[in-house]
Amino acid sequence: MFKTRIRICARLLLLLAAPLLAATAGCNPREPAPKTAQIAARVNGAEITVEKLSGASRATALQALDRVIDRELLVQQALEARLERDPQVAQSIDNARRQILAQAYLERRLSGKIHPDEVRAFYAENPALFSQRRIYRTRQLEIAAPVERVDLLKAEVARARDLEDVVLWVTTRGLKHRITSLTQPAEELPLAQLPEVSRMREGELAVFGSAFGVTVVQLVHVQDAALAESQAAPMIEQLLAGRKRLELAAAEVKRLREVAAIEYVGEFKRN
Repeated sequence: MFKTRIRICARLLLLLAAPLLAATAGCNPREPAPKTAQIAARVNGAEITVEKLSGASRATALQALDRVIDRELLVQQALEARLERDPQVAQSIDNARRQILAQAYLERRLSGKIHPDEVRAFYAENPALFSQRRIYRTRQLEIAAPVERVDLLKAEVARARDLEDVVLWVTTRGLKHRITSLTQPAEELPLAQLPEVSRMREGELAVFGSAFGVTVVQLVHVQDAALAESQAAPMIEQLLAGRKRLELAAAEVKRLREVAAIEYVGEFKRN
């Protein structure tokens, strides 16, 4: 629920990376699986083990197996065409390999689980997301307002009884705008807006800055949808673990830079 621009090529690369990495590392993709491994399928002699199904449930195991088989067929064709020797493909494989290794290193350094006290504290500190969580139905007026008009707009919103009053004011002044209707749980609202929106009553208006200029929000309807701590715990653990990864990565890179011999060369040389 918590919250993406991910390149399609990157997704395809990661799909193919593991088998290709094995090939470039000198592993035979058709090498038999270890005797202790449980075989799920064979594709042109290459054995696919149950472990490669990435923990799929019994109900989805067959679908997961078919996806692995499809990938294996594509990888075999790529290897027959010797695509791993193409300079661009080789560089992409190396980049993916390094990214996987860097991530694995950080995962190993991130020892231990999130303590229940951390989860409890985060739950208590964010009632609008959990114990007082709501689902908000809003109408939003996004306005491309120049800086000199923002104060005038805020004053108009303060006098307005309905969003339509603001729309009329904006229209008569020729300001570009658009209206949207949204239904969002608390966690999908921008964090900068959540505290104020959570205090609003139905029908009230509020003004927020946005990438377009200004957004006027009118709360149309609100529905209580509280989450108990036990329900929220898995999400909180994920969020806190992600935060710790970012903090660890920043601290570890800083430490490694301090002890590493780094030399910027050519046009990248620093004074």
